Amino acid sequence: MSLVRATATIGSLTLVSRVLGFLRDVLMARFVGAGMAADAFLIAFRLPNLFRALFAEGAFSAAFVPMFSRTIAANPDDSGAGQRFAEEVLSVLLPILVVFTAVMLVATGPVVWALTGGFPDASPQKFELAVEFTRITFPYLLLISLVSLMGGILNSLGRFWVNAAAPILLNLALIGGMLFFRGDSDVQTARVQAACVTIAGILQFIWLLWACVRVDIKLRLHWPAFTPMVKRLLIIIGPAALGAGAVQFNLLISTALAARFLPEGAVSYLYYADRLNQLPLGLIGIGVGTALLPALSRQLGAGNPQVALHTQNRAIELVLLLTLPAAAALVVSAVPIISGLLEGGAFTPADSSATAAALAAFSLGLPAYVLIKVLTPGFYARSDTKTPVRIAVASMLVNLVGNLLLIWPLAHVGIALSTALAAWVNAGALYVVLHKRGHFAVDARLRRTVWRLVVAALAMVGVLLALNPVIMGWMHGNIIVRGLGLGLLLSAGGIAYLASAFALKAFSVADLRAQLTRRKS
Repeated sequence: MSLVRATATIGSLTLVSRVLGFLRDVLMARFVGAGMAADAFLIAFRLPNLFRALFAEGAFSAAFVPMFSRTIAANPDDSGAGQRFAEEVLSVLLPILVVFTAVMLVATGPVVWALTGGFPDASPQKFELAVEFTRITFPYLLLISLVSLMGGILNSLGRFWVNAAAPILLNLALIGGMLFFRGDSDVQTARVQAACVTIAGILQFIWLLWACVRVDIKLRLHWPAFTPMVKRLLIIIGPAALGAGAVQFNLLISTALAARFLPEGAVSYLYYADRLNQLPLGLIGIGVGTALLPALSRQLGAGNPQVALHTQNRAIELVLLLTLPAAAALVVSAVPIISGLLEGGAFTPADSSATAAALAAFSLGLPAYVLIKVLTPGFYARSDTKTPVRIAVASMLVNLVGNLLLIWPLAHVGIALSTALAAWVNAGALYVVLHKRGHFAVDARLRRTVWRLVVAALAMVGVLLALNPVIMGWMHGNIIVRGLGLGLLLSAGGIAYLASAFALKAFSVADLRAQLTRRKS
């Protein structure tokens, strides 16, 4: 499967998941709002969600997929070699997860206090709710880690769609909880949401298990044994977790600072803004990164570094083509977008304004977030997880310093802005190191394309700035009027971008057609 086709497969299912995810957020804004209950639930959801991001989209896949793929390639006459390796990993992983989950359930109170400082400016009930909700949601970590193991196997076999579809179940469970089982108060509704997180983990586990059985992958548990392969996997996972999760760790730090030092609602503002910012990241960055890692691993393993270089250049070209207009829209039109999508019910105009400011700041780093997903596989495909972790630590320090400097004059917007800055530091450092090692160089085609895409994005910005005041009046109407207004705004901006990019010859229909049909070894 070509990189673009694999990305399209993952991206289309991710699109369904992200659309459902945003519908979930719209419902949550309506029924829970941005107050005490929302802040408590979002703190509780942040911890297992952090591990979901690390395992499902980062460390585990980065370590497991290349090793599983190489095991299969190295044993062409032994169809069970890959499955035996997966069983060895499962037999060690499961006991570790059970013990870790049990410890976290016992120590939930201190963990939540360390994260929030006990919400100094809020009532004790907020802290108690956060502890309660965390205990309800945390088993999701165990379940999603097992899902990630099975998803890594299926990704290695080229069955990307199964794992990409799993997050849809999470969103359906949370939406169903709000529509059919919500309580009479925001606290009761938030409690239902916490329960639905763990229920979703069970559904995802069953879905991946069924998919593995369908391809005759039936994992069995053995007595845990730290075989040489398992030891190597564990050694790789640690650094990979920090490297792949730099953005998530930055968000965790940001959430902790907002809970400790900012007024009630700040955690919710950052959450809603980040969720919208994550939409293009999930569609583009995760899709390309997931498809790119096994492709680079195969190409480098086959002794084709020039083919791998070409693949990575085209991946960057693809993500910039798609990411720059998304970043432009989210920065320039944050206010009408947030007002049109979230405002109403428990979510007030003041909440919209505060969330839009955070969204614009987050989105300044959107191209960097996506580039991290494309550049990091260049290290993982060479079994180097130490370098990305060093860079990740540096970016987290930048984020921490930026937070402490900007939180006082800019409140929650300063937190979002420092997160974007840290992402650019991360992406820039990844590029510099790959380039110095001779593992990556920007080719002539990419150099020619980048400046043209930037000019096209600026043309889009001009159109959006002109339309924002007109469209803003539509954002206080009913859902149909809002939808039409946002559709008109984004369609006009998108047409301006594509027309400019096409006129500047930043891309051609023939190039896209060739990428869609090309298969790379």
